[in-house]
Amino acid sequence: MNSNIFSLKNRISKAIRGRMVLALILAICMTMTACAGKIGMSGDAEKADNKVKIYYVNSSETGIVADDYTLTSDIKDTDAVIAELIEQLSQNPDTFSYEAPLAGRIALIDYKLTEDNLILNFNESYNSVEHVTEILDRAAMVRTLTQIDAVKTVTFQVGGSPLTDASGNVIGTMTADTFIYNAGNEINTYEKVTLTLYFTNESGDGLIKVYRTVVFNSNISMERIALEQLIAGPNTDEVYPTINPATSINSITVRDGICYVDLDSAFTTEPYTVTAQTAIYSIVNTLCEFTEVNKVQITVDGNKDVKFMDSLSLSSTYERNLEIIEE
Repeated sequence: MNSNIFSLKNRISKAIRGRMVLALILAICMTMTACAGKIGMSGDAEKADNKVKIYYVNSSETGIVADDYTLTSDIKDTDAVIAELIEQLSQNPDTFSYEAPLAGRIALIDYKLTEDNLILNFNESYNSVEHVTEILDRAAMVRTLTQIDAVKTVTFQVGGSPLTDASGNVIGTMTADTFIYNAGNEINTYEKVTLTLYFTNESGDGLIKVYRTVVFNSNISMERIALEQLIAGPNTDEVYPTINPATSINSITVRDGICYVDLDSAFTTEPYTVTAQTAIYSIVNTLCEFTEVNKVQITVDGNKDVKFMDSLSLSSTYERNLEIIEE
């Protein structure tokens, strides 16, 4: 009986060992399968790394659009990838609805990568590009090139000198986020609009109507855009500024036909030779160009008990003044 019990235990032990071996073999097979799967995923990921987007300007020149593109260069060869993307930015795609930013409009002289900043140097033809188109061209190039891991920022030069805006300020380094006003709102949500702005004459006692085309984000009120452009000043020597360029807009809202504008204290310092009436009505007439605005209430840091230039009280609302406008 003892021998039978021993024999039974021996068979059970062998069966357990057999199952353990089988389980071990299955575990190894599953691990190998998982590893193989990971190798396949890695291969797919590496293939995905070759996928980028080339950004173009739409044919109406009101925004930018993206096209998928597969790099032929080794993604580890930064110089080759930069050269390939610049080549793509120089060729118009098959569709007529897109325009490549470097395809004829502007000429790139050379470029160099300094640490993680890519410097693009253009010839003087860059300065002749229409303002809105220039912004879109710049956005398309920066958004395309900053997809490269080694390129964190992009800087533009013209003839070896830093690119400046209409006011002469150096634009400096740019990232893809440079072309996003609000989180999630990219440049291709922008629209182009022509604003009517009122600047002063040379003597500072009358207003002259000026038309300016700008690109704006649909989530930003056009009243704010217009006032920002007015504060920035004219881009021609035929008219003159009216508002201190250091002025900041605290808030601007429209309710029941009244545009409520709250400016910071820099507004009360007038650096130009301009009458108080001309300065105030440059704001009022500019904002009353919008159909929903009939009157304008201006405050300074929330306070309307202010006399601008010790002359005009801000306690009341102002309506459009046609008499001060020069033809």
